[in-house]
Parts: sequence; C-alpha cells; structure tokens
Amino acid sequence: MSPHIPIILLLITSSLGCVSNYVVVADQAGYSLHKNVVVTVFWVGEAESSDNRHISNYASAWDIRWTEHYGGVDDPNNRDGFYPAAFVPLENPFYFALPYNDFGMIGRKESAYDRIPWSSDKRVWGDDESMCKNRWIMIIHDSKVAYAQWEDAGPFEYDDVDYVFGDSPPKSKINGGVGLDVSPAVRDYLGLSDIDAVDWQFVEQENVPDGPWKKIVTTSPITWH
Repeated sequence: MSPHIPIILLLITSSLGCVSNYVVVADQAGYSLHKNVVVTVFWVGEAESSDNRHISNYASAWDIRWTEHYGGVDDPNNRDGFYPAAFVPLENPFYFALPYNDFGMIGRKESAYDRIPWSSDKRVWGDDESMCKNRWIMIIHDSKVAYAQWEDAGPFEYDDVDYVFGDSPPKSKINGGVGLDVSPAVRDYLGLSDIDAVDWQFVEQENVPDGPWKKIVTTSPITWH
C-alpha cells in the first residue's frame, strides 16, 4: 500500500455553510490537481438528446439499474435544496463522471493496475468490484469547494487515462474540451453554468469534510444485470 499524504485545506465558511475561501496547503501523493477543466452537467435518468450526443443516463458505466437504485430521475430543473423535488435520493446526489472506466469489453483493463494510484491498496480486486465507482474528488470553482463521488464514465470518452490519472488535457474536443460531468447538486452548490470551468483532484474518503455531500453516501457495488 502506497502512503498517502492528507490534503490540508484552510476553509473559511460563510453563514450558509459554503466555502468562501480556501488555501491548498498540501496535496495528496500521486493525485494531480487538474486545473481549469471544462465541466458540464448531467443527471441520473437523463434521456438521450442532441445535447448529450444521444447518450442516455438511465444506466451508468457500472450500474445497469442506476435510475432505479438512485430512486428516480434526478430532475435538474425541479429541486428541493440539493435533492430532486419528487423524492429523497437513495444514493449521493453529489456525483460526477470522468472519462475513464476500469472495465472494458473483456474485463478489467491493464491500465487500471498500471495507472490508478490506489490500485495497490488491495491485494485482490473482485471481478464485480470497480476501482473507480464511489471514489471521491474535490471540485473547486471560484471561491467554493464541493466534494462528490464517481458514479459514471464520460463525458464522451471512456479510456482517457493520461488525463484522469495524469497531467494531460482531456482528449475530448466537444464543448471546448470537456473533462468532467457533475450532478445538479454539485452545479447548485458551486453555482456553475451549463458549461463552466473548475479545478478538481482525487481525495481519500477519510479526508472528505462534513457537508451536504456526506448526508447520503453511495456504497453500492457494480450491478451488471
């Protein structure tokens, strides 16, 4: 197991609980801070359309019944705080997608073992256990910081290992080189536009501070069937 250096943030919070200022004092060993990444919004149960290149989000890369397990469609336009107005979600409404899936058509990719920094945290990864699903990132926009869990692969690319786990820019040229999709809850917390820019970085779960992203934490495994 490789050692991890905790991320230390000096956070100054407002009366609303939002982070109004921050200083990254130390980063985590092996985890790059990806700066000025184009970000767009997606949601559980999103229907296919020309806006998403006709790729629906009823299922995710790791959960064929994602919408069912979430509790319904995470309607981005009809909200009750950070939740969809119609129901309390069964999984974390603070979620994201990055353009990498540790599984390919014939099983686990070799790049998962070669490039994912935490791949050596376990001696054996089960055939139905993703190295990516449910992992956390920190997302920074202007003077706010949010945290979210990895629940899908995309946008538009699914094997961009040099960007996700390295220092290369995203492969995608769509929407100005989009490299991150975030949920409506992340959008609302950070005050993002439909197409915006953020910094992001992987973090270990034990370093995720309390916040609305910790009210419901996703622990579900892969569902292939």
